Parts: sequence; C-alpha cells; structure tokens
Amino acid sequence: MVKRILVLDDNQDILDIVHETLTYENFEVKSTGDSDQVMPLVEEFEPDLVILDFRVAGTNGGELCQQIKAHPKFSNVPVIIFSAYINRDAELLRYGCDAIINKPFDLTELVEKVNNLIS
Repeated sequence: MVKRILVLDDNQDILDIVHETLTYENFEVKSTGDSDQVMPLVEEFEPDLVILDFRVAGTNGGELCQQIKAHPKFSNVPVIIFSAYINRDAELLRYGCDAIINKPFDLTELVEKVNNLIS
C-alpha cells in the first residue's frame, strides 16, 4: 500500500522540490502552503507522515504538530519539522515532533528520515 505524506511549507520552491522528491520515492504526496489547511487535510487525506515548516506565515509548525499529536485518530502519525533555526532542536522536540530537518537540507537526509519514520 502506498504511504501518504502531507507537506506544509510557505516557500513554493521547497514545496515543489519536496513534493517531487517524495513522489519519485513512490509516496502519495499532498502539499500545501496554507497552514489553515493542515488539520482539514490531515482528516481528509489521513497521511502516514506529516512534514511541517516551523515558521509558516503567521503560524508555528510546532503548534500544528501539537494539534496533530492531540488528535485521537492521528496521535501516532510521525511529524517532521523543517526549521531554519539551527540549535533549536530541544525547543522543537518539545512540540512532540518525531524528527527535525534543518534548512537548508539535503534531499537524501529527507528521504532517509521519512523512510525511517514511515516503515
């Protein structure tokens, strides 16, 4: 069965690259640049993994992570947070995410972390 991944980033270039890379790796990917769409998409798409940008126009990806983890149906869905804030890993982990990828990131690292969390 194809694994589903939901990606949030307000940088369209990053969204396109991540979408294309994960699709190439045979995942079904849904992407959005709108943080207000994350919870509705989680409920509709039922992803096996969620990738959130930490700073998205007016929203904190960590708080979105907490909302996903607080949802009874999705509390076990792994969440990766993208962050351009180096050395903030401890702070980011407090939100309950399963992994952190620092920007700029290596696509090999992205695929590796996704595969480790989703298999």
